[in-house]
Amino acid sequence: MIPFTYERADDVASAVDFLRDHPGAKLLAGGTNLVDHMKLGVANPPALVDISRLPLDQISENADGSLRLGATARNADTAAHPLVRRRYPILARALLAGASPQLRNLATNAGNLLQRTRCVYFQDVTTPCNKRSPGSGCSAIGGYTRYHAILGTPDADDPNTCVATHPSDMAVALTALDARIVVQGPDGERELDVRALYRHPGEHPDLDTVLDPHDVIVAIDIPAPPAGSVSTYRKVRDRASYAFALVSVGAEITMAGDTTDGGTIGEARIALGGVAHKPWRAERAEAVLRGRQPSRELFTEAADAELADARPLDGNEFKIPLVRRTLSAVLEELTR
Repeated sequence: MIPFTYERADDVASAVDFLRDHPGAKLLAGGTNLVDHMKLGVANPPALVDISRLPLDQISENADGSLRLGATARNADTAAHPLVRRRYPILARALLAGASPQLRNLATNAGNLLQRTRCVYFQDVTTPCNKRSPGSGCSAIGGYTRYHAILGTPDADDPNTCVATHPSDMAVALTALDARIVVQGPDGERELDVRALYRHPGEHPDLDTVLDPHDVIVAIDIPAPPAGSVSTYRKVRDRASYAFALVSVGAEITMAGDTTDGGTIGEARIALGGVAHKPWRAERAEAVLRGRQPSRELFTEAADAELADARPLDGNEFKIPLVRRTLSAVLEELTR
């Protein structure tokens, strides 16, 4: 058994202070990712501060019409909330596509976003892994790559390369929705775009986010959906439950013009999962779609624009046509 210190926070400020005063300490809420990694020997924090009992589990509407999700609200409760289901079907479907019912009943919103970017090699401490130990090598290069990245991947000969994909379905939906993360640290509260939360491997493949070690996520704010917008989330995986995405697509579309003849696409916000180290905002595809009439040919063109710089590994080339088909199916559903 590996000993560690356990502390139950009285409020957010005391949790921040504990993290600052105990280097290497970790937050504990649902624990669905952290506890697994402690059991596997992947994570060995010297101390844990429990924030699960803090009043951070509310879901409410802000004065500007945006929706605030509490950091410790459970994934299952968030997916079932009437405002989430009515306004953001993309988010409700993404949450319900994640993990299993048992895990969704325990996992928290902030914990979902902060789960480790990982692959099978990260969780096997007998194999080299740059994310566990920078500079040790990446076992996925030349290994099993079915679930690995095809977009934004570093060079295979980079000593710190990492081609794992971010596992969160929720993060993909929030990336398409332009959500903002509310963080409290020693200097007070601040906000950042969810797209700025995650890091590419770079020189520090062991760091998944830009957060400081003593930061605590307290809420997630989602802008009010544009008038007339429709959204959805589709996840393609090897089995129907408890499986990461091979490819996922979250999209919100707003039509413009005279809809009697189909109209044109006024605004498109799209994010992809299962294809990159972080939730991937499909900006090239969005640019292709805006102002044009929906068609299968247009959807294929948008997908091909996004995939122009894809660099699949030996063993996951199938993701290119899978992205193309999945994105086209989602766009057809939202514009029919």
